[in-house]
Amino acid sequence: MPHDLTELVRVGRVLEEAHRLLEGERKRLEQQHGRRRPYEVTAGSPTQTLRGATDLAESMAAGLKQVSLTIGYSVLGMDDRADRALRVARMQPVSFPSGADRMARPLGEDTVRAMELIRDLGFFDEETSIAIDVALAAPQATYPPADWDAYAREQGAQSGRD
Repeated sequence: MPHDLTELVRVGRVLEEAHRLLEGERKRLEQQHGRRRPYEVTAGSPTQTLRGATDLAESMAAGLKQVSLTIGYSVLGMDDRADRALRVARMQPVSFPSGADRMARPLGEDTVRAMELIRDLGFFDEETSIAIDVALAAPQATYPPADWDAYAREQGAQSGRD
């Protein structure tokens, strides 16, 4: 199937901008709080906030890679590979926006801007946009949960609503 290269270039540029913003946020948080401490598992802690920012940035880098592969394969006439890369690129990004669930509030300006860019991009499914709105509206970090049993019950209740 032929791909709209102009649209894919637009998507790639937005993904790169979101990645740039999130990577800058990650570096700022690392400077502010130092490296992650593996034992710090409280939602919103400096370690979890840094991990969330890292997860968000890595998700955007992975998405950009898949869009770039789609463009490259398309230009080379490798349509089957381009189609596969595009399907992978359109999947909900791993840890995006869920990385924000780990982060202290208020979220950094660059994190918010990156999330809004992806929400408004129109490239991912509607569930991704909804999840971004939920993450942006959350008054506090929610992951990892303080009560794993309550978290499991909530996850089960949410999956039952689908």
